[in-house]
Amino acid sequence: MRAYKPKDNVQAKAYYTDRFYVSPQVPRQDAASDEVFAKDLEAISSKFTVNDSYIEVGQMVIYINASDIYGVLELMRDELTYTQLTEMSAIDWIAKDNTFEIFYQMLSMTKRKRIRIKYSIRNGQAVDSVEKLFRSADWSEREMFDMFGIEANNHPFMKRILMPYDWQGNPLLKTYPLIGDEFAAWYEVDKIYGKEAREIIGPELRDTARIDRYDSERFALLGHEVPKGTKITGNEPKTEKAYQEEGGVFLIKKYDKDESTIVDDPQR
Repeated sequence: MRAYKPKDNVQAKAYYTDRFYVSPQVPRQDAASDEVFAKDLEAISSKFTVNDSYIEVGQMVIYINASDIYGVLELMRDELTYTQLTEMSAIDWIAKDNTFEIFYQMLSMTKRKRIRIKYSIRNGQAVDSVEKLFRSADWSEREMFDMFGIEANNHPFMKRILMPYDWQGNPLLKTYPLIGDEFAAWYEVDKIYGKEAREIIGPELRDTARIDRYDSERFALLGHEVPKGTKITGNEPKTEKAYQEEGGVFLIKKYDKDESTIVDDPQR
């Protein structure tokens, strides 16, 4: 079976115009404008290289070197009271400059402040696991590996967490098709019934927006209802809309389209 290969220049030639939409930047403030953030930044920059820092939407963002991540988070936990790693993941910038941006969302309950630590890595480069500092990083690092293919060095169990272990591809890469690739279309058929059943069953359709009114086994389009299993010819007349079975439901009046009223006044 053909393995899925990323498409070239996918961001410039996206299938959907809003798929790689970049939202306008919100205003940024100098980190020194907040007394608490200024002290935190000073403590971090005294021991590690800070490449950039600013305050955005009430939280401070700090860019560091990838090799310093374990030490920075350890300092934040032990000395700056940022004791919770609430979120961590990656952003795919492969089409832009062949890199990933890794971020760690830190929370201090005593200071009531949030700091986001960021750094960039090359495509194919691993990160250092921080699972020994924060147990919440265990599943987050596995999810990052599963969805983006980014490995975390020294992680105790670096396996997929959402997709099957033998899955091919990483679903959150921007080059991954929204409805899956050829491997995804045949995965369950091959796994359960074997490849010899492909012609009998057919590929799995993962497009949730697809509607087939002639599929009387799994779906019936409103206005063309047929009993389950009915042989479809394609010439069935359109039926009137009915939202209850014959006999109705006790104490509930059966809906009649001709007696319905459309309310145009939102204040009514």
